[in-house]
Amino acid sequence: MSRAFLLVLDSLGVGGAPDAAAFGDQGAATLGHIAQCCAVGGGDRSGLRRGPLRIANLAALGVAECCRVATGDAPIGLRADSWSHGCAGAAAEISTGKDSQSGHWEITGAPVRFEWGYFPKEEPCFAPELIDALCAAAGLHGVLGQRHASGTQIIEELGEAHVRSGKPICYTSADSVFQIAAHEEAFGLERLYRVCEIARALLDEARVGRVIARPFLGDPGSGFRRTTNRRDYGVDPPPDTLLHQAAAAHRDIVSIGKIGDLFNHCSTGRELKAPDNHAVFDRLIEAAPRLGEGGLLLANFVDFDTLYGHRRDVAGYAAALEAFDERLPEFMQQLRADDLAIVTGDHGCDPTWPGTDHTRECIPVMAFGPNVGRTALGRRTSFADIGATLAQRVGLTAKSGRAFL
Repeated sequence: MSRAFLLVLDSLGVGGAPDAAAFGDQGAATLGHIAQCCAVGGGDRSGLRRGPLRIANLAALGVAECCRVATGDAPIGLRADSWSHGCAGAAAEISTGKDSQSGHWEITGAPVRFEWGYFPKEEPCFAPELIDALCAAAGLHGVLGQRHASGTQIIEELGEAHVRSGKPICYTSADSVFQIAAHEEAFGLERLYRVCEIARALLDEARVGRVIARPFLGDPGSGFRRTTNRRDYGVDPPPDTLLHQAAAAHRDIVSIGKIGDLFNHCSTGRELKAPDNHAVFDRLIEAAPRLGEGGLLLANFVDFDTLYGHRRDVAGYAAALEAFDERLPEFMQQLRADDLAIVTGDHGCDPTWPGTDHTRECIPVMAFGPNVGRTALGRRTSFADIGATLAQRVGLTAKSGRAFL
């Protein structure tokens, strides 16, 4: 029986979302703008990388075709004629958000058909009643922040005041998220987790997608730095995702990286944690040979989003793409004759775009395996077509989307 692999390059959009203007993202194109910057020298950084974007393996899988389908043009520096094997195209999102939770749920066949709860741009962005309830239940004497912010920037700005006052830093973004940052030693890691659990309960009725614990270490002299002890407190996905189908059929399921958090640990099988892209790839290479027949493996490569997209770091994003591309043949060698693998994104986070938020974009769809022929997929009308295709390959029934193989 076939096995199915889903590799999500978190935030790798290819532009061209039909409703991008409604989100203020008309013209955003994460991969295309990175390639363009690299081609003209804007993606260079001494000691990190220089020159055009070098992703020969993704190019052979049709990544330039994915961009062309989404925007009408292949990016400068990526040759469309490099596509040699596998299926390539793009997919538009029908869920109303542009966040990882919505993207992953839709990819696995459960589009988000309700509106998440968001926080306004004005300051303070959180209702006094919410903060009062949080402080009372968690034994806090106040919080800092209370605005839309970049996590690294707000920790740098308010870290010293937090350590001095004992007040946690609460902030949000354009996503449906309530984030709480606190010093692991001065505030306490377990205490931070407990505060987040309380916030999660308070925000359930408001349909806020995630509460995220953002622990950090350091001091004003050496600077503050986030640690790998982040913890997400989400909500359960609809009960008809591809993961649910696989679990009901008693299939082998492996979730690597952020997958478990995004699905609130529902039907996520064996969860393998990894602090960065390199470790995610290590877990992928270790797990692939052991995945059972008819099994499903999902891996999320989060660094593209958190370290480079949100921080608007073109050179860093380009270098991370090149590092992923260099290791891709390691994974391809693990595929058996009837296996199917799909490389995709979950939203955009164009590092050339104003602000620090995600961007509404189509995502690339590159499907490949030893017995997968070269096929143009065009633009799919839902991310769910990816899940439907994976389901079909392993003999499951998708609840949403149309398979393309």
